Amino acid sequence: MTKDELEELITDCPTLFHMAERGSWNSINEKGLLSTTALLDLYQVKGQARRKIESERRSTSVALNTAGLPQAIVRDQIPMDDAGLRRCLPKHLTPSDWYELLNTKVFFWLTRDRLHRLTGAKAYRKKPHDVIEIDSKSLIQAHIDHIWLCPMNSGNTKPFPHPRDETTFSRVSDYPYKSWRSKRKRGERVVELAIDHSVPDLRKFVTRVVVVQGTEILQELYHKE
Repeated sequence: MTKDELEELITDCPTLFHMAERGSWNSINEKGLLSTTALLDLYQVKGQARRKIESERRSTSVALNTAGLPQAIVRDQIPMDDAGLRRCLPKHLTPSDWYELLNTKVFFWLTRDRLHRLTGAKAYRKKPHDVIEIDSKSLIQAHIDHIWLCPMNSGNTKPFPHPRDETTFSRVSDYPYKSWRSKRKRGERVVELAIDHSVPDLRKFVTRVVVVQGTEILQELYHKE
């Protein structure tokens, strides 16, 4: 991706979106946005308990509790499963490899439409969620060396498990934007933006936080002046 292509992407997608468990905003505001791996480090989860969260599919959300820290929730992975991953991963990667890869990153959608596909999905539409809106340009500028771009929903294998491997994620400079520009409309040339490990300073880039159920905004929790 060239500098001009990155500018085009930011113009087309000025806001990034992250869907978090309801009630997560206060902790994210204080500690930043942490990947599953970063959360497990912070909460000192080890051994078999860690392996089940980090290396296996989570069919339900998991609560983390450690003395001196507020409860944290690691989200489920309902849209993805082992059977689907075995169909779409190359032979040198296992479902555990894919779970571990995703768990090292924090993820953002680049369009409200993509966000609503998740909040409106059958597994989530009846539950409220904290949705964090972030200024794309400032976050990308601050964390560009740790960003990955992805042309697909990497955490979904339903209804069809699209092929994927470790090269599905590209650093900004390596992302084949020109190729995707010729195939997709604006806003769909990058599907996910991911950042390694955590974004401890996320609050600096947040423009608004709302409680969303389905596609309906129930409450505004924060609005940057």
